[in-house]
Amino acid sequence: MWRRVPTGAVLLGLLAGNASAVEPTLSEKLRLLADAYPDAIERIDVNALVLGDGGPPIVIDDGKAKTHAEKLAKADVEDSLSQIYPPGACAGSPAVDFDPGRIRSEALLKRLYGGSAAAVRRDLVSVDWFGERLRVTKRHGAARALKAVAADLSARPELRPYLSPSAGTFNWRPIAGASTLSVHSFGAAIDLNTRFADYWRWAGKGGTRYRNRYPLEIVEIFEKHGFIWGGRWYHFDTMHFEYRPEMIAIARAAGADATVQRGGIKAQEAPVKGANHGSHRRGKTLSQRR
Repeated sequence: MWRRVPTGAVLLGLLAGNASAVEPTLSEKLRLLADAYPDAIERIDVNALVLGDGGPPIVIDDGKAKTHAEKLAKADVEDSLSQIYPPGACAGSPAVDFDPGRIRSEALLKRLYGGSAAAVRRDLVSVDWFGERLRVTKRHGAARALKAVAADLSARPELRPYLSPSAGTFNWRPIAGASTLSVHSFGAAIDLNTRFADYWRWAGKGGTRYRNRYPLEIVEIFEKHGFIWGGRWYHFDTMHFEYRPEMIAIARAAGADATVQRGGIKAQEAPVKGANHGSHRRGKTLSQRR
């Protein structure tokens, strides 16, 4: 059993907070994961997470070599931590298949937030979002974190047009074109005003270039409170934020920084390959996305 104490490269990253810090090992990432969900993850065994709900251990690494598409479809815990999320006041064009946080362990998410829509609903609370009431899970501090985001953003009235109306939070459903569940299913994600959204599936013929129309001040505030941004992904979704405090903690430990070329972020625009060539427009509902 591993103690939840950052050591070695993790401690170096936490102290230094710069891009030159050594990337955390898997063991160190797992410690940060456990620290992010202390009420759920009881301990880390050799190759398993043991949760305090009495359920079976969750395998950390299934030992299978996977393509990026296979990781997206059936990720284990190790896969979900394999790419370092780069926070910061910069939005560049991510490298091909650089999707930190978009690779998710559904088995872990279900244990953290609930294995069915009914189970998730029991922990939903109402959060005031600039005059709207949004349903968000209270588990693991997600609702509290979104309230903190709203409080910080309320001091910036010029940003409100980008924030509201929200395109939604809780919605138990699979990701578009996949069988895996969206993080919206767990009440731990929010989409902002679709008027400013750009999404890789809205590409149309010939693909599209990365574009972001949300001010980066919004992104920084969300990241400050444990959310990651879909605008950091190769398969980008700029309106989308999801509560993933472990990804932010690992990023800080690694010294990851979006303002420098690190973790797949590039300064120039690049076409998105493999985009859906069907008719996908900005007016699509949440059930047709991520």
